[in-house]
Amino acid sequence: MAQTVTTAFFGLVAIAFGARVFLTRSMVRSALSLLGAMVAIGAMFLAMQAEFLGVLQLMMMGSEMAIMAIFMVMYMMDPGGLGQMEMTHQKRTSYVAGIVGAAIAIGVTVFVDWGPVVAKAPSAIASTHDLGIELMTRSMLIFETTGFTILVAMIAATVVAIARRK
Repeated sequence: MAQTVTTAFFGLVAIAFGARVFLTRSMVRSALSLLGAMVAIGAMFLAMQAEFLGVLQLMMMGSEMAIMAIFMVMYMMDPGGLGQMEMTHQKRTSYVAGIVGAAIAIGVTVFVDWGPVVAKAPSAIASTHDLGIELMTRSMLIFETTGFTILVAMIAATVVAIARRK
C-alpha cells in the first residue's frame, strides 16, 4: 500500500512540474520545472523498486538539464523571462492538442483491456539483471551511437558559438 501511495504521489508531482514547464515565461524556470518532473519520475522508479532505472534517470537527467541550461543561457535572447517576451505560439492549437491528447490517454487507460495482471512480479534483482542484459547486448550499439552523436553536436555548437564572437 505504501509503495502504491508513494508512486502515485511522485506521479502527481511529475504531472504538476510537467504542466509548469508550459506555464512559465522563463526558459530557466521551465528547465528547472522539467528537471523537477524528471526527478519525480526517477523517484517513481525508486518507489517501484527499480533502483537501476531510478538512479539512471536521476543521473542522466541531472547532467542533461545542466547542459541544456548552459546552452539556453548562451543562445536565448531572454532566458530569464525578465523581458516579458512571449514564449508560446499557436496557443489555441496547443490547447486543443492537449485536450485531445488527454482525452485519448484517459480513454486508452480506462477502456482498453490490458490483460491479466501477472500472478507474481519478478524481483527487483531479476528485473535489473534482465534490463542490464538487454542494454549490454542488442541495444548497446544504439546507445553508443546516440551518445557519440550528441557529443559531436555539443562540440559543433560550441565551436559555432566561439567562431561568431571573433
